[in-house]
Amino acid sequence: MIQNFIGKIFGTRNDKILKQYKNRVKKINALESKIQELSDKDLQQRFQQIHTEAIRKTESIDSNKTEVSMINSFLDSKLEEVFALTREASKRVLGMRHFDVQLIGGMALHDGRIAEMKTGEGKTLVATLPVILNALSGRSVHVVTVNDYLAKRDAETMMPLYEFFGLSVGIITSNIHSDEERLNIYSNNVVYGTNNEYGFDYLRDNMKYNLDQKVQKHHFFAIIDEVDSILIDEARTPLIISGPINRKMENYQLADSVAKQLNVTEDFSIDEKNRIVLTTEEGIKKAEKLFNVENLYAIENASLSHHLDQALKANYLFVKDKDYVVQNGEVVIVDEFTGRLSEGRRFSEGLHQALEAKENVAIKEESQTLADITFQNYFRLYDKLGGMTGTAQTEATEFLEIYRLEVISIPTNLPIARKDLNDLIYKTEKEKFDSVITKITELHKTGQPVLVGTASIEKSEALHVLLKKARIPHNVLNAKQHEKEAEIIKNAGLKGAVTIATNMAGRGVDIKIDDEIKSLGGLYIIGTERHESRRIDNQLRGRAGRQGDPGISQFYLSLEDSLLRIFGSDKLKGIMGKLGMKDGESIESSMITKSVEKAQKKVESLHFESRKHLLEYDDVSNEQRKVIYRFRNELLQESFDMSDRIKENRVITVQALLERCQILPHDIPENYDTQNLIAMLKEEYLLDINQSLQDKTYDEINSIITESLQEKYEEKFINTAKEMRNELERIIYLQVVDNAWREHLYAIDHLKTGISLRGYNQKDPLVEYKKESYNLFLELVENIKIEAYRTLQIIQFAPQDVEQQEEKIKTELEQENANLILNSNVLNEKIKDKKPARNDICPCGSGKKYKHCHGKSGPKRGVLANKAG
Repeated sequence: MIQNFIGKIFGTRNDKILKQYKNRVKKINALESKIQELSDKDLQQRFQQIHTEAIRKTESIDSNKTEVSMINSFLDSKLEEVFALTREASKRVLGMRHFDVQLIGGMALHDGRIAEMKTGEGKTLVATLPVILNALSGRSVHVVTVNDYLAKRDAETMMPLYEFFGLSVGIITSNIHSDEERLNIYSNNVVYGTNNEYGFDYLRDNMKYNLDQKVQKHHFFAIIDEVDSILIDEARTPLIISGPINRKMENYQLADSVAKQLNVTEDFSIDEKNRIVLTTEEGIKKAEKLFNVENLYAIENASLSHHLDQALKANYLFVKDKDYVVQNGEVVIVDEFTGRLSEGRRFSEGLHQALEAKENVAIKEESQTLADITFQNYFRLYDKLGGMTGTAQTEATEFLEIYRLEVISIPTNLPIARKDLNDLIYKTEKEKFDSVITKITELHKTGQPVLVGTASIEKSEALHVLLKKARIPHNVLNAKQHEKEAEIIKNAGLKGAVTIATNMAGRGVDIKIDDEIKSLGGLYIIGTERHESRRIDNQLRGRAGRQGDPGISQFYLSLEDSLLRIFGSDKLKGIMGKLGMKDGESIESSMITKSVEKAQKKVESLHFESRKHLLEYDDVSNEQRKVIYRFRNELLQESFDMSDRIKENRVITVQALLERCQILPHDIPENYDTQNLIAMLKEEYLLDINQSLQDKTYDEINSIITESLQEKYEEKFINTAKEMRNELERIIYLQVVDNAWREHLYAIDHLKTGISLRGYNQKDPLVEYKKESYNLFLELVENIKIEAYRTLQIIQFAPQDVEQQEEKIKTELEQENANLILNSNVLNEKIKDKKPARNDICPCGSGKKYKHCHGKSGPKRGVLANKAG
């Protein structure tokens, strides 16, 4: 209230920024008459002059933050002229002239802000202004969309404008599999693609063994269309490249069978609000009997108890045709915000396998993380980020806190004429749907088009059955008809059209209406359920009333709707009870609408905490990821000199070896077990020590071993050219880094799974996670140094075959990574559930004894973690 009062007197920050932008719009408009007189050739020549000047300014600049701000400062000085040139070119080439509010949107994007612009305000055209301005820098500008269809449509629509100025355009879609093709696409001035493709390309780049094969060269400037969908709705699902891991498939089926034999309330309770299932004492006893085990929570039965938890969730929390669909014998996730099928995505921690067991389809192996990143951390890699959407203000705090992105609400070109009516609330879902059908029938008779929004595929199909019964012709748009989406939604504004749609209808495609429809009152929007997020409701409403068109929107709700049942106030039930409402009657009041919005705010707050929680954990991994990827990039540089690195690692290796043999600096020589040390050197490093170590001091032993290892190492490379030796050392080192990083991610996954239990011991799980993951990372860094040196020390090849050997290793590594990326190769480094004996061959496939491979105890000394190797 106080903020609103102050805002009215002094003006809000939004107003002040808009005022600054409007002053710049005046300068752009002042240039228009002069620029209109230029021929096409003159327009292009002037653009090329600015382009040449920009390239000259930026050629000597690297991509650290200070220098990037210098690039932005130069581009900003050219904004008015470039925007004016772009507007004139667009008018000639596309037949579309940017409105003043679109110029304001373009400025907000260029400044690294989020432009909130209502549906139908031409966001696709808005993006061309900052794209063309920032492409002057000579670095690729990335435009991010929510799906392949929109990426292709937007790129192809705007391509003539970009090409008019000599800018090349590329489109990254999921059907492009060749690295070479992707590399060519990313070399264009402007690249359109989906958030998933950009993120996965980044992860794949950091699994490559050749710098030239990396497709993303810069993360300079990205514009995210439907920014709330990508940075908010999808932020709880990290991008993961994974490989299979051994699990007993029958355990999933057994757990599913047990879960189906347990009874709700008696054996377990369901907490829908927090999405968890809690097993009772009675339920545990029953499960133990069915599993035929004495103690379900004993260590040896840990996997069974975990499978049972997931099976209970799968059977009693996850609903078919709402949370997932079964298609072609596979369980496919339905995105809760868009209603689209998330093909290729799988629930983690065995939940997807539990759903497969529930639906009696083929169970696919659980996977191990090989590389991962959240959308939050991927998009924060960019030097500058901008976003566009029709709905962002409800999450303005999150955008500012997580991404440092300020939301600017931009006025519409024409006033909004749509009427948003109060919600109608019924006692039961049946009464609600009966009223919806009555309203649709009434509107259909007049010819006014209707778009009906549903919260799930299940509800859209239930409504489809009712409309068929009422003999009303209609189209159904849900995740099952994804391919026809654009065509169906485009025709939703035709006379007499009735369209049922899940939330996917709210994104990317305009519904245009003609003058006859305008005279009938425009498009009529009926929402059959409030979504957990107000933004999704606003997206649905925003389908009507584009560019000053008339339209009406109203939501039909019932006390049986999920949102009201779980989060709604009991006051609603009380009010309806006191009024003595009859069947079929509804309540319509602004007070109730506000009450529903309160429930939505509660859920939004829960989701924000969930995303923040995910990010807090991923930020820990992200710092480690940055260190590893930075060091990896150093290793990929041909000019990187390995000699000092090898020398440093030799020193660390010898120190760790002496520590393992209990040969310590402050101990007396009589206590040293030199025989064990000599045996270990021979077995692990293929080194014979020809002189006695007995009665030698710590420093003397250290010196003898270091010199002996160095002598043998140098002897191996005596006939090898320096460049070739350096190349071999780099490639082998890279392999060790990658293998160790995968093992580390596996350990981190396990740590995350159990860390929440620390809360029962009055400890903060996040603090515990930070401490333990840091210790694991210190261990990783030191293990990389020691393992890389050991591998290089023992590798043997004939001198004349060095070049051939180097090519062979390189090819094998690249092929291995290609297989891992495609999830078609089982990761050799995993350790099976049963721990091998110390003298058994290690199950990782190295050929070494377990005690000298994954069974050896790592060094306990701490090291600085600012270097990865």
